[in-house]
Amino acid sequence: MSVHLIGGGATTAADAPLYAPFVAEAAQRAADQGRARPRIAVISLHPEADEKAAALGDLLAEAGADPGIEAHLTAGRPGTPIGVEAIADVDGVAVGGGVVEDVRAGLEPIFSELRRLVAGGVPYLGVSAGAMIAAEGSFGGGSRIGGVVVSPEDPDEPGEELEIEAGIGLVDVAIEVHVAQRGMLSRLVAGVEAGIIAGGLGIDERTALIVGDGRLRVEGSGSVWRVLPTDGGVLVSTIGH
Repeated sequence: MSVHLIGGGATTAADAPLYAPFVAEAAQRAADQGRARPRIAVISLHPEADEKAAALGDLLAEAGADPGIEAHLTAGRPGTPIGVEAIADVDGVAVGGGVVEDVRAGLEPIFSELRRLVAGGVPYLGVSAGAMIAAEGSFGGGSRIGGVVVSPEDPDEPGEELEIEAGIGLVDVAIEVHVAQRGMLSRLVAGVEAGIIAGGLGIDERTALIVGDGRLRVEGSGSVWRVLPTDGGVLVSTIGH
């Protein structure tokens, strides 16, 4: 099974095809387990978690075929970790966006269980912050490295240092999101050049990167940017459709 990472922005019914490969994998696992409909854990740690969990559940339902899905919604709260019961006996796990530090902290207690599920054939879907924390080393929200600005900042608020925290570990390079839309490629490049990450992938909005069986597949309207270190600098390229 695969890890599905969406760079954000895909929030309307027209974006449902981006979610369809994930739902199809969950449906296949459900069929293998003798279930007619896939049970999908839908987790949001967004400031508007109830609304966002329901919206993501609706998108997944729109993306699936008859007889539909069985969505198990969990709306988390800052400072309250998600319990393992949220992902018990499911055929897929979908994690939405929000403040990346809050999403990571809320799910950290179940990182090992998420790794176990994915290794056992349960597909994972991460959207925006949910995609970022899938990495072995997860970007935080900082915009500076060594005090130097490396990505857009609010002019009225001082930026913070970029920190790398332990992520779930489903992919072995850092993941950046909202890349073209928010000018985040520079942060990915700077992180690789500074050596705080060994390499990274940046995903545009309304774009999905599907990682499975050693292959990378891109769906949607944008690009996936690959940033790797080279002698004297970095190499930037795109992964095509």
